[in-house]
Amino acid sequence: MNIGQAAKASGVSAKMIRHYESVGLFEEAHRTEAGYRQYTDKDVHTLRFIRQARVLGFSIEQIRELLGLWQNRRRPSRQVKALAQAHIEELDQKLQEIQAMKATLERLVHCCHGDDRPDCPILEGLADDALAVVPPPAADARHRHAGLKSGKATPRHDS
Repeated sequence: MNIGQAAKASGVSAKMIRHYESVGLFEEAHRTEAGYRQYTDKDVHTLRFIRQARVLGFSIEQIRELLGLWQNRRRPSRQVKALAQAHIEELDQKLQEIQAMKATLERLVHCCHGDDRPDCPILEGLADDALAVVPPPAADARHRHAGLKSGKATPRHDS
């Protein structure tokens, strides 16, 4: 099948197939005498594997490692589990960072009157170098977030 057919069958765009080939994640396809790429059912199966790994947020390097483990029928499953567990930890960290960004933005929005006045705590907060969004410790995050929703938090004004 050609690249368009492989893309449709795998759910991976032709552009991404070319990208995966260029970074060595996916073996370059055999070409016809006219230079057209030709893909097999096995190639499509591999592309689906890559797509699923991307959907779960694995990086290109992690997918490279997962592909190697998938293709090695003698691999110990503990290696796969360790890789997946490490990815879960990365996702947890990203989730904390996103929750901290959300909490900061909620605090700024809560402090903004949203009326015709020109002063705006949101813009002031964005301009403030000290606005660093740092994820709170896990146990502390829920407590702090609850305080923001109740309106007890006030914006920081360093003047």
